[in-house]
Amino acid sequence: MSQLTIALDIMGGDHGPPVILSAALKAIRLHSDFNFILCGNRELIDVQLRSLSQSERARVTVRHCDDIILMSDSPAQALRQKKDSSMRRAIEAVQSKQADACVSAGNTGALMCLAYYLIKTLQGVDRPALVSFMPTAGHHRVLLLDLGANVNCTSEALFQYAVMGSVLAEHMLGKKTPRVALLNVGEEDIKGNPLVKLADEYLRNVPALNYIGYVEGGDIFTDYADVVVTDGFTGNIALKSSEGLAKLVINEVKKQSSRNFGSRLMARIALPLLKSIYNRVNPDQYNGASLIGLRGIVVKSHGNASADAFYYAILQAMQEARLRVPEQIKSKIETVLLEQL
Repeated sequence: MSQLTIALDIMGGDHGPPVILSAALKAIRLHSDFNFILCGNRELIDVQLRSLSQSERARVTVRHCDDIILMSDSPAQALRQKKDSSMRRAIEAVQSKQADACVSAGNTGALMCLAYYLIKTLQGVDRPALVSFMPTAGHHRVLLLDLGANVNCTSEALFQYAVMGSVLAEHMLGKKTPRVALLNVGEEDIKGNPLVKLADEYLRNVPALNYIGYVEGGDIFTDYADVVVTDGFTGNIALKSSEGLAKLVINEVKKQSSRNFGSRLMARIALPLLKSIYNRVNPDQYNGASLIGLRGIVVKSHGNASADAFYYAILQAMQEARLRVPEQIKSKIETVLLEQL
């Protein structure tokens, strides 16, 4: 495969260039089969690039940007008033085919708006959805969408998310017939609001999907489904709640690791188990939500991501670029959506 290129928004996120540049340098050093476009303040970027070897530096292009999209900026402000922002330049690199994917930790609403405006959606997709991987009890991963790109959804949108999630699971998780479920307040057919019930009706009439019906919130992590679909309001709450629980577990692991268990035997038994739990639920490794449904690859990192977490978001973009995800799923998505609705 020829060299691929990832564009990075260096100025986005809560912690700014120091954290994101640290992750960028790690990616540059560890992945020689990728080129990088760094969008942001050239002076800040060039200082960090001095630590790269000559061959590493040759794979990096710096694009100076005068504007920064703040977390407080509205999507309209980002679109109309900040046309030289680092976020916009990274997305434009994907739009113009100069980059195969881009990653930003910036304002989610602005990222959604700019990506939708510049890259456009696949035919048959009304709005892109934020989708990310979550851990399960079966040591597999589950795709959860939408995570907040669209707070208000129609039944048709939920149907589209299900189709897109199924295709993504097929290619990213290697599932031939991914199990698709709708998140609901109960598993019974009589449960749910009219919106969810109508989406359920749509999905039951699609032979191409392995639709298994409703699941409750607790089932997200049980390996019951490969794809769990919901609206952006509920999905974002589910995501943030699970991250809060993961942080609780991580903090408990750290506390227990620092304590004297009273015996070497107890330490030998308990610490490996706690560390195993820590490694599985650590939210850093699940950082990186894809805006699926676009004609290009856009990955959103958490705004408060650490350098390690942002690096995982870069890895997510790399994997999608290698698999050519939009190209791989375009035909099936368009065919199913246009035929069913």
